[in-house]
Order: sequence, then C-alpha cells, then structure tokens
Amino acid sequence: MNYVVWSSVLLYSLAVIGLNRALAFEIKSPGVESISLNGKWELLNSNSSFSLSADVPGCVYTALQRQGIISDPYYRFNDLAYRWISLDNWTYTTSFSVPAYVRGAGKAVLVFEGVDTVSTISLNGVTIGQTDNMFCRYDFEVTGLLKDQENLLQVWLMSAVTYASQRSHDHTQYSVPPACPPPVQKGECHVNFIRKAQSSFSWDWGPSFPTLGIWKDVRLDIFNTLRLLSFTTSPIYDSEHSSWNVEVELFFDVVVTSKGFVHLSIPLLDTEADFSLSLTTPGQNIKSFLLQVNQNASIRFWWPFGHGEQPLYDLKIEINVEGGETLKAHRLIAFRTVELVQEPIPSSPGLSFYFRINGKPIFLKGSNWIPVHAFQDQVTTDMITILLRSVQKANMNALRVWGGGVYEQDVFYSLCDMYGIMIWQDFMFACALYPTEKDFIQTVRTEVTQQVRRLKSHPSVIIWSGNNENEAAIATNWFNLPFAEHPLYVKDYVNLYVDNIRDIVLQEDSSRPFLVSSPTNGIQSEKEGWVANNPYDPHYGDTHYYNYTKDCWNWTEFPRTRFASEFGFQSWPSLSTLNKVSVPSDWDFSSDFSAHRQHHADGNEQMLNQTKLHYILPNSTDPVQRYRDTIYITQVMQAQCVKIQTEFYRRSRSEIIDGKGHTMGVLYWQLNDIWQGPSWSSIEFGGKWKMLHYWAVDFYAPILSVGFENKGDLLIYAISDSHTSDHKVKAKVELYSWSSFDAVCSLESNWTIIKEGESSLVFQLPVSDVLTKCVNCTRQSCLVTFHLRSPEGQMISARNHMFLSSPKDAEGLQKPNITFTVKDSDIEQNYAVTLHCSFPALYVWLDVDDVPGHFNVNGFLMLSTSYTVFFGAWRPTTAEELTGKLHVTSLRDVY
Repeated sequence: MNYVVWSSVLLYSLAVIGLNRALAFEIKSPGVESISLNGKWELLNSNSSFSLSADVPGCVYTALQRQGIISDPYYRFNDLAYRWISLDNWTYTTSFSVPAYVRGAGKAVLVFEGVDTVSTISLNGVTIGQTDNMFCRYDFEVTGLLKDQENLLQVWLMSAVTYASQRSHDHTQYSVPPACPPPVQKGECHVNFIRKAQSSFSWDWGPSFPTLGIWKDVRLDIFNTLRLLSFTTSPIYDSEHSSWNVEVELFFDVVVTSKGFVHLSIPLLDTEADFSLSLTTPGQNIKSFLLQVNQNASIRFWWPFGHGEQPLYDLKIEINVEGGETLKAHRLIAFRTVELVQEPIPSSPGLSFYFRINGKPIFLKGSNWIPVHAFQDQVTTDMITILLRSVQKANMNALRVWGGGVYEQDVFYSLCDMYGIMIWQDFMFACALYPTEKDFIQTVRTEVTQQVRRLKSHPSVIIWSGNNENEAAIATNWFNLPFAEHPLYVKDYVNLYVDNIRDIVLQEDSSRPFLVSSPTNGIQSEKEGWVANNPYDPHYGDTHYYNYTKDCWNWTEFPRTRFASEFGFQSWPSLSTLNKVSVPSDWDFSSDFSAHRQHHADGNEQMLNQTKLHYILPNSTDPVQRYRDTIYITQVMQAQCVKIQTEFYRRSRSEIIDGKGHTMGVLYWQLNDIWQGPSWSSIEFGGKWKMLHYWAVDFYAPILSVGFENKGDLLIYAISDSHTSDHKVKAKVELYSWSSFDAVCSLESNWTIIKEGESSLVFQLPVSDVLTKCVNCTRQSCLVTFHLRSPEGQMISARNHMFLSSPKDAEGLQKPNITFTVKDSDIEQNYAVTLHCSFPALYVWLDVDDVPGHFNVNGFLMLSTSYTVFFGAWRPTTAEELTGKLHVTSLRDVY
C-alpha cells in the first residue's frame, strides 16, 4: 500500500504526551510471565506452492505483498486478480522456547487476541482449539504441553469464503438471505454465515478481500496463582444521595485459592478504599467493587466536544494477594451520564428521540465510520488519529461505528474519550438475516460479552445498537420472502438481537441505552414485537434516507425525522488519490476502471444526473482535464446536497410541522473510505478532505445561519448549540451580482434572541420583495449571502449563501481568471496562498495533488479581488513545491 499518504501525521495531530495519556490503561502483574509470540512466522498455502515469512499480527495479503509475491491489492483490478488468495487455506507456523521452570508452572495459557477467522490451532502436534469468530479473544490452556526447547505452534486457517459457503449449504431448513451481494460489488457469498467483518466480502463502497490471518497479538501467559484477565470501570451517579460511585469489575483466572485485598483510588479526587478479596473457585472469577467518590471532591463532568471539557481521572487498582504477590492496574475514567429520551412531544404523534448528557439535551452532529482499511493489520494509530482530528476540526461531536465493519481498536475509543466524540456503537451485523443455530448463537454471545466488557469503560460510547438495517430488511421485505415465512424470520430476529444480544448487554452494562437496530422506531418497535410495520416512521426513533433521483435542492423531499442517522450522496475522490492505483488510460468516466471501481448500481450515472440538475457538466477537450473537472463537479454536487439536507435537519430541531420535527441528530453517510474509489465519504482514503468535509466545518458550526425558500418567501434561521447563554443576533442579507464584487443591496432583520440549544426564524421576506428592493437583481443574475452579527457588530456565524436559481442558469457568471502566490507563513509547515481573480468565483477549490495536509477553507465563494487561505502540511514541504502542484478550479472553469 501507499504508506506515505498517512505519514508524518504527528505534525498534524496530538502532542505525544497527550496521546500517551489517552492510551493510559494497563495491567501490571509480576506473578504472570508473558512471552510475546508476535513477530516473524512462516506462512504456507495448502499445496505448499507458497512458503514465506509473515508478520504477526498480520494477514495473508499483507505478507504476500511485503514479500513481493503480489503487488498492491488496491491497484486497478487486483481485487479480482487476487481472489485466489481468499479461496485457499493457509497455515501460520512458529517455534519458541521457554525457560525450564515454566514447565512446572501452575498454568500456561496461549492467548490469541484475534484470529481471522476460522482456524484449528495445534501445539507440538496436539490440537489445542479452534476459532470461528474474528471478534473474539481465545485462551487455550497448554499446561503440560510445553517443551524446554523448541515448541511448534501452528494455526491452520480455512478459507472464509469456503467456510461460509459450507455453513450456508448445511443450513437446509430455510434460506437465510441474502445469498450473494449484487453483481456490481464483485463480492463473495454467504458472509452472514461467518463472524467476521461483513464488508470484507464486498460492499457498495469497498472491495472484496475476505482476509485470513492472525490479526491481533499472540502471547503465552504463565502463572502459578492467578492472572487478571481484564477489568472494567463504570462511574454511576446516585441521584438519591447526589453522589458518584465507580463500579469496578475484576476478571480473574485462578489456579490456587487466594485471599487478599483490593485497594482502589482516584488520587485527583482524594478518593480511596480497601476491599477484601476471596477467590475460592479455580478458573474464571468475577469480583465487583463499588468505590464511593469523596463527596467533598469537585468532580468535573465529561462533555461532548463543543459543550465543555473532557476531564479524565486516573483510577488506580492494587491487588495484594496473601503470600506477597501484587497486581497493579489503572485506567482513565470520566464522569458523565447519558439518557436516550423517548417521550411524548406536544402537538406531535409519536415520541421524541434524543440524547441527554449530564442532564442537557445534546444535538448530535457527525458521520458514520467504516473500516479504515481492508487489511486491519495495516491500520495504524496515525491513520485513526488523523481521521478523528478531522472529525473534531469539522465541529462534529459524534460518530456511528457502523455494524458491517469491525469493533475498533482500543486507541480509537481512547482518543474519542479525549476528543469528546460520542460513539454510537453498532454490533457487527448489517443488511442481512442471520442463522440462529446453537453454535452460531454461542459464538455471538461470547463476542458480545467480550466487546461490551472491552468498551463499556469508555465515556465516549453512549449507546449500543444491535444491528444495521436488519429490522427494516424484514419489515419492508428486502429479500422478497414469502409472506407466510415472515413470522419465522421475525422469530429468528428476536432470538438473536433481543433474547441474546440485548440480554447480554443489559446484564453487562446498565450505564447506557441499547437499541435493537438502526433505523428503528425504538420503544414503538418494541411494542410491535421488535419489528415495526414501518421502521422509517419519522415520528419515532432514527431514520436512514437515500434518494438519488429526486432533486437534492428540494428540501421538502427530506423526512422531518427525530434523528437522521444515515443519508448521503456519492462523489469521486481526487485524481491524486486515484492515480496511485490507476494508469492514465483509466482516467475517463467511461473507462473499465471507472466502472469497476463503482460498486453502487448506476452510481456514476446517478452522480452525473444529480449534477446536471443544477450545473453544466465539464466539457474540456483535454480528456485528463475533463476527468479532473468531472471529479470536481461530483464533489460540488455532493457537498451542496449534504449541506442542504443537514441544514434542514438542524433548523428542524425546534419545530413541529404537520406533527413531524424536533430533529436532534445528524450523522451523514459516510466519514471515511476503505480504498480509492467513489463513495459517500467526506474524507478520501489517505486522509485528504473532500469538499464536503470542508463545508461540514461550517454547517456543523456551533452557531449557524441557514437560508432557504418556502412558498415564495426567503427565510433565514439562526441555530445555536450553545448551553452557556442566549445570543442576541441580527441577520445581515446581501445580494451580489455574478459580475461584480460590490453588493447590489443589503438588508437586515430585527434583533432576535436565539435561545440556547434552539433554532429560530430571524428573517422572512418574499423573494419578489427582495428583488424589488435590489432593483438590479433577478433570480438568475444574483445570489444571496447572509450571516449573523452581534450587537457589538461581530460576525458570529460564518457567511452562508443560497441561490435563487440553478448556477447553470446564472447570468453574468464569468471565468474568474484566478491566479495565486504561495508563501511561507509564521507557523511551521503552514503556507499562505493568496488568490486573485477578475470576477466573483463559485466553489473555488484548491488541490495540491499528493502533498498531505488541508486548507483552512476550501470550496468557497470568492467575492473579492483577492483572498488568502492557509495550507497546513502533514510532512515537510516548500512554497516552491506547493506552487508547482497547486491546481485552482472554480465552477466556471469547467465549461
């Protein structure tokens, strides 16, 4: 892969000391000797035609590429060319020695933190266990099997594709659809029969790479008395006594009956206590302790980004066992409460659906997170950090970890704790029905138990959700199942998600809400037997909404939902992202490469058809320039469509119209990309921002002005996410001619008080009256700009704009003849780019090809003869390099 794209991220991200603090949870156990088995293993395919060295953690694809046996799997059509890899069986082998005294230890356990996916594991020729779930940790006792010298450890991996096919074939009573993905996805079949990343068999935004490997750490634990497997911390607010307690759960593996005491402390809160410990049963033991926080301590709440700080407190654990053995552990904890509020709303049927954090209603603003890479062993802390910093820079406070990928790495959740990014955590089931055989249910129960225990200590995780779209799949009969069989599939659905997954979550974690699906009607779905008649009902729960054929500028088509958890439009990534996996002959929208990379049926046509509604398509005679311009115009379309829809949801937070509204969350689909191809993302593979992400900075701003037209009137709303104070504002409205930098006219609203956490109408005037006041303007010759200002004259919202007609019909819009200069700024690796133009320019877009970094603004409206923007580079560069690579494009330049 192209690692340079992600390199040098520390120029952009956290200080190292801050990152270390975010990751500060660990266990120290002198009584346990842990021998890491990570490193170089031998890798062999089924007929021994390939024998090579392979890294653990790792996967077969990565190993083959690093040994030069295959090239970049993402390159051109290699996802098809390398299909043979996933159809073969592979064996990882290593040997290790242990000190002589280890053989006499009380217990020896081989720990596999993650195997992908179906394997048989042997030590010194003896089978010690099998795996069938990518998301589970496996512990295999090997006491008595170890040798002093060479121990031979083998992991035989069965093709996930073959295994899934066999499981499906063996399920003979009734079908469990879908059998295969749509042909356009070029994927593998029956992924719902195997517990691995569902998107690894293909998705409508990603390739089919059904990975095999040992994707997490491997070690040998040796101990005589006990080991601490894991621990959880759950701060709980006691409303009756107005106090805080921290529930600490310790999970032990016991060899010898032990007694002692546990010392828990939170030094910053002057809180500590001792508890007696008695471990009387060999094997796994769970002990729970309740630490009462000092009531005289001043506790600072953890708040979502934009609503306050994210203080983290170090909780220390010391376990003293009779006989002198001491175990130590610690974790950063935070104090916050979370409620999912579903209650009646005046003047509206149905129920509300919003999150209350620390007693305050919070409007969720964010996106949906998919796997960062098809090969999880290649996902680095830098990659995750750069994406999460991009989330925060775009004024987002929430992400939904989507249910067709993976439960993310610990560092992801630790950074979200640190950044104040709330996590809606799906369990890994998506867009399918699932079998309910006993062994499948059992592995799911283990998976859910382990993942809840791993993640529940993170304050950033605010909700669990059982699956992605599976309630809707049954309710609306996605798979064209006979009506008579409907009760059977509902029964399986309830069995899996309610009787098992929900049951486990409620047992393991009472500190946050659980939803069975997304979208769902929440409580109403439960009343209807967990599968609602219409899970998309905007009067309840959350909704997913996609429509590519209707005009996205027509806001009246959008559902006035309680919570918009998925919606979006596709675009293509930049040429600098694509050229790493393509050749010049691919750079055409009618090329085989463009068709191959598009995994959404009719996706390329839908993008261009939506674009043509309001823009003139690029018509350069230079094919490469036309390709570059077409990429640009798809990003313009995507940004404008998502902006209009997001602004609609944000202004609907305080309104009930025809019984609908009170929208309290917006999560567009999707944040990131898994490879270089067209998708709904706002950030390209490698971390480069699309135009949409730049625009998100403004449409997710804490204070926002939104303009739209309704029944001939121009309306402007002011929206505030603030919980600190009301704001007195006035809307300033200016109309500009497409041919002049001077405003044709200026209008102002009366002073209005925007209450905290509300949306308010601040300006309303018939468009005909606006044009009458601006005598030299027509719908086609002028555009409208507006912003909010304070009584002190300060501009307190970013300048926004709207069109009174489609830009393709604009009169007087001319080529702006943009020129630029690049100079060093006063900040290291930051550069000032000064633009000059002859006429107003729309959607001004700056692209520095493969130089990683981002601009402070991009895709903007330029209404002055000169304008300076700044570029922050993620690696060393120069003004000369940027000058040579910078491309500047505006709408009028592409036709």
